[in-house]
Amino acid sequence: QVQLVESGGGLVHPGGSLRLSCVVSGVTKDYYGIGWFRQAPGKEREGVSCINTHTSETTYTDPVKGRFTISRDNMKNTAYLQMNSLKPEDTAVYYCATCLGISNRVYNGSRYGMEAWGEGVLVTVSA
Repeated sequence: QVQLVESGGGLVHPGGSLRLSCVVSGVTKDYYGIGWFRQAPGKEREGVSCINTHTSETTYTDPVKGRFTISRDNMKNTAYLQMNSLKPEDTAVYYCATCLGISNRVYNGSRYGMEAWGEGVLVTVSA
């Protein structure tokens, strides 16, 4: 059973930084990528970033491009999202999930039959 466990959320002032981590376990089949989605209060869940597990090619959606950086450590089975220059509109529950990145769009792993989600961590950006 695939398990994705996020950590690193919290409260930060505007302009500050946070790093999210996602530990992946229980994977028994190949998958394209691991990445991040978020859901702000009253809004739909949206893709944030995805990293290809084979090539390390990265995808970022427009709202976070230039501020967020996704990375992975295969030895630790962990993915990271470094978030800099945070804005109040970045406030959301952030979910780690299998993903597919195309151009500047991030889709969940259901696109290739490998959908898995973490439970999410809350990131609050407020003065």
